[in-house]
Amino acid sequence: MSAFSTLHESVSGIAREFSLGTSLHQDGAAVRLNPSETFGSHALSWRAIASQLESSAANAFEAFVRSGTPMDKSVANRVGEVVLRWAQSLGATHYAHWFQPITGQPAEKHDAFMTLQPGPNGDMIGVDELKGSLLLQGEPDASSFPSGGLRATHTARGYTVWDPRTPLFVRDEANARTLLIPCAFVSYTGHALDHKTPLLRALSALDKAATRFLGLVTGKAAGHVTATLGAEQEYFLIDRAHFMARPDLVMTGRTLMGNVPERNQQLEDHYFGPIRARVQAFMVDAERELYRLGVPVKTRHCEVAPGQFELAPVFEEASVSCDHNVLTMDVLVRVAERHGLACLLHEKPFAGINGSGKHNNWSMSTDAGENLLDPGHNEAEQLRFMAVLAAVLRAVHQHADALRVTIASPGNDHRLGANEAPPSIISAYLGEAIDAMATAAETGAPITRKVGELLAISDRLKVQLDATDRNRTAPFAFTGNKFEFRAVGSSDNCAWPMTVLNTAVAQAMNELSDRLERSLKAGDRRSAVLEVVKEAIAESRSARFEGNGYSEEWVEEAARRGLPNLRNTPAALAVLEKAESTRFLTDLGVLSADEVHSRFEIHAERYLKKLDIEAATLIDMARRLVVPALESQIGQTGGAIALMQAANVRRERAATRFARLADVFDRVLLGIDDLEKARESAHELSKVTDILVPAMASLRSACDEAETIVGAATWPMPTYRDLLFPAR
Repeated sequence: MSAFSTLHESVSGIAREFSLGTSLHQDGAAVRLNPSETFGSHALSWRAIASQLESSAANAFEAFVRSGTPMDKSVANRVGEVVLRWAQSLGATHYAHWFQPITGQPAEKHDAFMTLQPGPNGDMIGVDELKGSLLLQGEPDASSFPSGGLRATHTARGYTVWDPRTPLFVRDEANARTLLIPCAFVSYTGHALDHKTPLLRALSALDKAATRFLGLVTGKAAGHVTATLGAEQEYFLIDRAHFMARPDLVMTGRTLMGNVPERNQQLEDHYFGPIRARVQAFMVDAERELYRLGVPVKTRHCEVAPGQFELAPVFEEASVSCDHNVLTMDVLVRVAERHGLACLLHEKPFAGINGSGKHNNWSMSTDAGENLLDPGHNEAEQLRFMAVLAAVLRAVHQHADALRVTIASPGNDHRLGANEAPPSIISAYLGEAIDAMATAAETGAPITRKVGELLAISDRLKVQLDATDRNRTAPFAFTGNKFEFRAVGSSDNCAWPMTVLNTAVAQAMNELSDRLERSLKAGDRRSAVLEVVKEAIAESRSARFEGNGYSEEWVEEAARRGLPNLRNTPAALAVLEKAESTRFLTDLGVLSADEVHSRFEIHAERYLKKLDIEAATLIDMARRLVVPALESQIGQTGGAIALMQAANVRRERAATRFARLADVFDRVLLGIDDLEKARESAHELSKVTDILVPAMASLRSACDEAETIVGAATWPMPTYRDLLFPAR
């Protein structure tokens, strides 16, 4: 038996007999395994598959993975056999192509490995198989997914295509183990219908542009370049019983009414606070499952708002990291249910306190493991860093509007611009040390890297300072050896912002490479590079901002600089209809013009439908929950006043309370009527923001006031206090 088979037989035996993350001592006592001992036990990389193939088949399979060279049928079937044997060793009985249509969640259709074949005596018998053709591609109904007009019921064919760069994985849920095959999703005409396909194209464009650019900057042939990503994931946890008692949370993922409790985050005691036992148990189980699936989870902690938490992984190749983040969100939601909790991934589930983001920590790396955003320790490394930095700043400056589109969503509209979420104006923050290097390059002064000082806390304690501070109001901030795209929403698929960012950087590198090629003909390499860097940094100066992104002064300054300030989703989505803003995506073959337009149609329709669902849910809650509660309270208060009158007791204050109840009751009824009318007329993006959103805000205000004057025993739903504090 091979080492490969032995390893997975051992792991699957452990997983079958004991809960994940445990094993046995020789005396039979259960002990906890370290994460490294279970990491990737339910994930299968293409290299592990290749190790189980004969030499010629392994070479053909590697060519398929690295360059897309088609495998012949026999090799594909051998790959299928290896995958089947591994999946069955973990107890899998079914397989599914796992892909990411533009719906906000992954999609999958399960098929059994079992099929029928004629037996020795002519009877049909069941056999397990995974043919190469079934592994490589599937055929879901493309017209049933959002396509923005690219597919219709009479042109419905679509294909899922295995992406072997992301490991396959076996998921264990409800006593069912299923092999999931990460896939791209395209139409019969080749149009991208998912998040993954454009990202893969963008990474190819970046690889070509970056290797050319680095060759010109350094004079040395460069290997492959890939983008890397680590996506921090913020989320809320609440009691599941409370979740089910709130129609707004069930239907929309956020509370459509509710008052911030007396104590919320103002004491700043939840951030990095002790993790309570119930939450810790959830986190441990979620991490165990993620480790098993090959997701390199690193950090867990309490976030700023009560009931809010964060999980962060080690960085990986961008395409793999995006897949793993989608998987992470799925695992968090599933594991929370097992613990009697609900995991909220909405960007702003509670008004008045911090929302949730997904900070995308992005960089680029060569196949030799060199981080291209490391500022370097010698002149050559610093010059390369400055050249790469110049390209990134140029990308942000030229395509701030397109980057803003990738973070546009109804949820992010509630989050951006406050409570540690960056504003909607896309700018780059470098920090004092790197900003000084950029300024030196721009002015022709010597480029030197500032090193952080040693700060004495006491006679015995000292701390090594970083060379620069942090700016949590910056949408795109340099953080030492990477940029942190802080504006991405917590429920977003990272592939969309990463597609646009990597394509923008690829275009900037191509343009700077053209300049370098011309300059190199007239002078030495170092002088040519410095001159191009100087020009590029000067041209992108308006996109650099080191101050407070929340200030009104910055809004005014950004306007003077000509930076786009797209305050809401409809304003941002309009960018997709401007050819001059999206041409870089089509020029580099990342999205065709039809695919760009389809994104506008999909996201616009999604925005309209989400807001309409919210409005309908708010009307329903107001009518069926708030109005009866007010009627009951008015009856109780009126009865109390009558008793007071009979007993000849002063009743002025009670009468005032009764009048307030009546006023709020009238406002709620009026708000319901106004919102119903707004729903009837708000069928366009502009009308939603101008008519529907204000009507929702008005009705919410009345309902929130009702909550403050209706007795606790009469109020019909869990309050913010109930929702936020039990799961701390």
